[in-house]
Amino acid sequence: MGSIPGLSLLLLVASVSLLTSPGVQGGKILVFPVDGSHWVNMNLLIQGLHARGHEVTVVRTATSWYVKESAPHYRSITVTLPEAISIEEQDFFVTFLVKMLEIQKKGASLIGFVNFYWEMLSSLSMIHQQASLLGVEIFENKTLMQSIRDTHYDVVLLDPGLPVGVLVAHELKLPTIFNVRWITSGEGHFVVAPSPTSYVPTSGYAASDKMTFEQRIKNMLHYVINTCIDKFIVCPHYDRLVDRYFGPGVNFYHLLQGADIWLMRVDFVFEFPRPTMPNIVYIGGFQSKPSKPLSSELEEFVQTSGEHGFILMSLGTLVKGLPVEITSEIAAAFAQIPQKVIWRHVGERPSNLGNNTLLVKWMPQNDLLGHPKIKAFVAHGGTNGIYESIYHGVPIIGIPLLFDQFENVLRLETRGAAKVVDATKLTRLNFLEALQEVIDNPSYRNNMKRLSALHRDKPMHPLETALFWTEFVMRHKGASHLRTESYKMPWYAYYSVDVICFLLAILCLLTATVAGSIRFLCFRLCRRRKPKQE
Repeated sequence: MGSIPGLSLLLLVASVSLLTSPGVQGGKILVFPVDGSHWVNMNLLIQGLHARGHEVTVVRTATSWYVKESAPHYRSITVTLPEAISIEEQDFFVTFLVKMLEIQKKGASLIGFVNFYWEMLSSLSMIHQQASLLGVEIFENKTLMQSIRDTHYDVVLLDPGLPVGVLVAHELKLPTIFNVRWITSGEGHFVVAPSPTSYVPTSGYAASDKMTFEQRIKNMLHYVINTCIDKFIVCPHYDRLVDRYFGPGVNFYHLLQGADIWLMRVDFVFEFPRPTMPNIVYIGGFQSKPSKPLSSELEEFVQTSGEHGFILMSLGTLVKGLPVEITSEIAAAFAQIPQKVIWRHVGERPSNLGNNTLLVKWMPQNDLLGHPKIKAFVAHGGTNGIYESIYHGVPIIGIPLLFDQFENVLRLETRGAAKVVDATKLTRLNFLEALQEVIDNPSYRNNMKRLSALHRDKPMHPLETALFWTEFVMRHKGASHLRTESYKMPWYAYYSVDVICFLLAILCLLTATVAGSIRFLCFRLCRRRKPKQE
């Protein structure tokens, strides 16, 4: 996963813009990535920048399992931490997934449920506490900091999921660019753009933008919970860093909100419409590319499918965490369909695997999704796979497992391009029914083809867009003219509570004055009439 095959065409497309747009001669870019699947996106962007002549330096930890110390398209700064960041341990998410599936499937007691989420929040706090140590190691290493200063970087590019790079950029007084979908409190828009909970689903709550009253209540509760988690569990670790190195006059959250450009891995073909800001640039699907020919072995297997075609299945890096009872049900359903199946599977081999199913430890997913014989994609709902499916117009049978995957597959399901199966309730029968519905009902493929046409209909490729705006920030030493300062306003001013209270006070005063005047006039009139009557 550290590099993406077939990149040359994308880089060629991106490099063509050198002839049509003002360039930056040999800029220097400091990168703070997040390990795991996030690195796939960041690495692609780095390769594009390198191809355009920029010098890229990646800050990594000694325990990174995707971000390699040496690569032809970047040099690295390796920082050794007292302990590895948990998400850099390959078993972390597998363990988390197994616990989550167990609670959902067995319908654990309230106490067990609370204990699990307490453990989850403790793990979240630990991850950010470990990540904040990266900042300590950098700031305390005077030799390293002086070396970074002497390099005279032009911009800091970072993934704000672990936002230590924001603090380093502030220390260096450099403009910042976020390669983002997720941030400390959830989906990135909620930090920088107006996000009405009446129709914008909150991170962690799988709902459409057309919510019932009950759903709007749940959406608001999720928003409050996310805000509290961010304020009391995540941010304190970075607040302590800010207090230690910058003093009380600097606010960590303001640094986070003050990025010059947000390269948002979002396309509104997939996302629900919502308010945005002028410094948000949408690059959803920038990793998508045309398919390449398959290897002779895979092509031979695919061609044996005849007119029935084949199914592709991949649950990402978490596949080995699925219990064998679930994989056995999936295998049993696959054995009953006429299509061939290519299944990326790491773990115990199902004993009931059909003759039509090929298990592989790795596969060229994009090339298989672009093959003319593919009928459907069984996926966990990760963003990369979603956008590749949209690009190639392949309908999805979704088995969401963790995090945003539930929201991702819901978005496609509401558009009629996917069918969702609950992993905790998956049986060979309901999984077979989902397969047959997506394969046999042409509406799923037609709807996905329509999304694909919309997704591809752009003035330039999303990768080229990302590279342009990165160079834009480098050329102009930032993009402050696109950035609102509203995040620095106190909440009562932002929501005009003080203005409303002031106007209400004036209205009450005028009402009281008018009422008092009328009462006074009536009293005077009554007193004048009384003597005449006597």
